Amino acid sequence: MENEKTNEQGNSLDKKEIVKSKTEAGLNSETEKEPIEKTKSEEVVSPEKEVTTLQTNTDIKFVNDVFEKTKNEIQKVIVGNDELIQLILAGMFTGGHILLEGVPGVAKTLMAKLIAQCMQIDFKRIQFTPDLMPSDLIGVNVFNLQKSEFIFKKGPVFSNLVLIDEINRSPAKTQAALFEAMEEKQITVDGTTYPLNPPFFVIATQNPIEQEGTYKLPEAQLDRFLFKLKVNYPSLENEVDILERFKNDFSNDHSSSVNGIINSKEIQKCNDIIEKIHIKSELIKYIAIIVNETRNNGSLFLGASPRASMAIMKTAKAVASLKGRDFVTPDDIQTVCFPVLNHRIILSPEKEMEGTTVDLVIKEIIKKIDVPR
Repeated sequence: MENEKTNEQGNSLDKKEIVKSKTEAGLNSETEKEPIEKTKSEEVVSPEKEVTTLQTNTDIKFVNDVFEKTKNEIQKVIVGNDELIQLILAGMFTGGHILLEGVPGVAKTLMAKLIAQCMQIDFKRIQFTPDLMPSDLIGVNVFNLQKSEFIFKKGPVFSNLVLIDEINRSPAKTQAALFEAMEEKQITVDGTTYPLNPPFFVIATQNPIEQEGTYKLPEAQLDRFLFKLKVNYPSLENEVDILERFKNDFSNDHSSSVNGIINSKEIQKCNDIIEKIHIKSELIKYIAIIVNETRNNGSLFLGASPRASMAIMKTAKAVASLKGRDFVTPDDIQTVCFPVLNHRIILSPEKEMEGTTVDLVIKEIIKKIDVPR
């Protein structure tokens, strides 16, 4: 009997040990599964990266669509000028101001009006004349007899897009009234500062041929403009298209068919997207070398400032995004070098007498600098 009890106790102990070992085995198996589950959770992160990339591609597509739609709307009236429209938008989406230079009749003023029409923003046109005063631009304090106090009456510069027609027709004091507005986006009158509502852009036009009764813009004024874009004559094919388009539309009714594409908030969105465009360190150095070369070139009397370097970098990003890319290439930089630099550098007297042009010097500088790979 005692032997039987001993055997039963031994069997029960064996069973408990078996259960205990199974339990420990189960716990060990669960602990071994934990790293596998963590690995799976880590693998889930990769789709989030894909979502971020997808969001970036969506943003780039948004900017590219704005360009394509704006170009299509403007070309309901103006024939061609794809690159001109692209550069104007690149300048505006980076917060810059544009100087359009061309002979009369090449649609400089019309281009600015259509841009404003596409952007659904406030637009003012100012015709510069020799007798125009600074107060005619920025505004003036007027005495109110009823309230016995001065009230500031805002000038036409308080707008989103300001078109200054023939900017070189007014004297230097009137031109200088734009300095603060263009650089600091504000106006100061009698010690009181009035901020300008964003977005704020200036598009100015000037005639390079007629010099009688004009006042040449000083270098400090020219440097405030991000781009100086030259509006050339249309090609023969484009001129035929212009005549065909307007042969039954003498009053230019086509302009009324231009639709709004983008509002002020979406303009700011484009600006934010362009800021995030990737540019490699090699390309940043490439920009610096180009600008530095203008300061050490025997053909030039005056080179470009660091403001020019910043302008090239910003607008190269803008051009890349308008073309549907999220990265900058050397071609983008070379494209914007001409409109950024052509009004910021001055030829030496010898080269000017030889008939050398600024564009030719810029082309030679770009050609002799190695392009990053």
